Amino acid sequence: MKLAFLALAAFLIGSIPIGQIIAKSRGVDLQNAGSGNIGATNVLRTTGKLPALFTLIGDFAKGMAVVWLAGFFDIGILYQGVVGIIAVLGHNFSIFLKFKGGKGVATSLGVLSIYAPLAALVTVILWLMIVALTRYSSLGAVISFCSLPLSIVLLDSKEKLPIAIIMSIILLVRHRDNIRRLLAGTESRVGRKA
Repeated sequence: MKLAFLALAAFLIGSIPIGQIIAKSRGVDLQNAGSGNIGATNVLRTTGKLPALFTLIGDFAKGMAVVWLAGFFDIGILYQGVVGIIAVLGHNFSIFLKFKGGKGVATSLGVLSIYAPLAALVTVILWLMIVALTRYSSLGAVISFCSLPLSIVLLDSKEKLPIAIIMSIILLVRHRDNIRRLLAGTESRVGRKA
């Protein structure tokens, strides 16, 4: 019963479209602007730096909140990770946006910040380094999350490895169009206006 409640709460919290709410307050419908994504990168592209920062913080906080809540209910480390993944899926397939949504990078990092803090730190550092070097947010996300299972094995518990693998696969699937554009040389860089 606890797990069912937490799963529902995680999906609903994850579904809150922070970026869309912030952008609409500025008169922008993210689903019809820029890349059509509701995450911070598209908010930056279409609305500006401060709205993008608030989107990043809000999406990150969603992941943190659900994993903290799951830990409070003491459902075990594996199920705590499952609840975190459900929050990411809520962000990716928001009930408030007819099951459309974002890529889940910030929400995944929020989950990891509580679930596996050292691995989260490594993931953020890798992402920032790659974005700084290439100005491709999607490339940073793909490479840093592909490295997540290794970070978990080296810095945390192997018990968390299945969650790390699932999280990485979800992120890769959500970035499949970005990967195609990266390979074709048509991916948009961070900071480029829509």
